[in-house]
Amino acid sequence: MADHSLDILLPALLTGILVLATHVPLGRLVLDRGIVFIDLAIAQVAGLGVVVADFFGWEPSGWSVQIAAVIAALAGAAFLIWTERRLAALQEAVIGVVFVVAASAEIVLLSYNPHGADELKDLLVGQILWVVPSDLIPAAILYAIVIGFILLVDLSRWRVLFYALFAMTVTVSVQLVGVFLVFASLIIPSLAVRGIRGPRSIVYAYAVGLVGYAIGLLSSALFDLPTGAAVVCALALVAALTGLGRQWAGRAGCGIIIP
Repeated sequence: MADHSLDILLPALLTGILVLATHVPLGRLVLDRGIVFIDLAIAQVAGLGVVVADFFGWEPSGWSVQIAAVIAALAGAAFLIWTERRLAALQEAVIGVVFVVAASAEIVLLSYNPHGADELKDLLVGQILWVVPSDLIPAAILYAIVIGFILLVDLSRWRVLFYALFAMTVTVSVQLVGVFLVFASLIIPSLAVRGIRGPRSIVYAYAVGLVGYAIGLLSSALFDLPTGAAVVCALALVAALTGLGRQWAGRAGCGIIIP
C-alpha cells in the first residue's frame, strides 16, 4: 500500500515542483505590477477554452483542446493588455469581471453535460494525483522556455511578452493542477516572503511552495482529503507560519530571515 501511495505521490510532487518553477517568479512579477487577480482571471479563461472544446465534443487529451485553451488564454491576455492601457484605474475591476464572466460561461456550457459538475470540480481543484510522467514532458518543455525568458529578459518592461508567456504557462498549469492551485502557487509563496530583499527571497519562496505541496499531498494521502484543496490549504498554512517566524525573528533581533 505504501509503495502504491508513493507511486502516486511522487509524480504529483514532481508536478508541483514544475509548476512552482515558473509560478513563483511569475507571481513575484504579478505582485510587483499590483494586478494580483490577473492569474485567476486568465486561468479561468483558459479553463473556459477547455470547456468550449469539450462542448463541441473534441478529444479531451487532443491537440484541439490545447489549442482552444491557449487561444482563449491569449485572447484574455490581449484584452487585459488593451484595458491596462485604456482603463488603468479600473484594471482590477476589469480583471474581476473577466473572471466571473468566464466562470459563469463555464457553468452554462457544462449544464449541457451530464457530468458537468464533476468536470467543473476537476477544472477548479484539479486532478494532480492522477498526473502521469508522460503528461509532464510538454509542460516541462514549455516551463523551461518560460524560465529562460524570465532569466534573460526583464519581463517587467516587456508587457506584451509577459502577458503572452503568462497566458501560455497558466493554460498548461490549469490542466495539470486546476484553477485554485494555479492561483495559490503564483501568489502564496511570493506573498509569504514579501519584503525580503536579494536572491534569498526567491529561495525562501520556493521553499514555502515545496513544503506546502509536500504537506498537502501527504495529508491528502493519509486522511483521504481532496488533493488540490489540501495543497492550497497547506500552502496557506506554511505561508502563515513563515510570516509568524519572520515576526518572531524580528522581535528576537535575529537577522537570518528578516530583511
